[in-house]
Amino acid sequence: MIDWGRVRELRNEIGAKDFDEVAQLFLEETDEVSANLVNNTSPQAIESALHFLKGSALNLGFFKLAALCQTGEKAASLGAIDGIDLRQVAAVYQASKAAFEAGEPTEGAA
Repeated sequence: MIDWGRVRELRNEIGAKDFDEVAQLFLEETDEVSANLVNNTSPQAIESALHFLKGSALNLGFFKLAALCQTGEKAASLGAIDGIDLRQVAAVYQASKAAFEAGEPTEGAA
């Protein structure tokens, strides 16, 4: 669900303090977009929200969320929003966020 290698890479690139700020900003913005996602009804609004979520997810290593958003974004760009499960996107975001906030598992942990 989380690409911990990407998380470590980003943390190393920008430093631990800045990483914490970037992560906090990401989570705040993504919380808002995710919470409002199921209220979107137009293909353009859904595509825009999924594009934002995908980009944010890729930056912070939320690979499962990014893949789900990419599929939905493509469908929305074609106007095919009926097959997009926005509740699933929101649920995967929440699960990814919880895993991220729990921190990287230590080696040998189940």
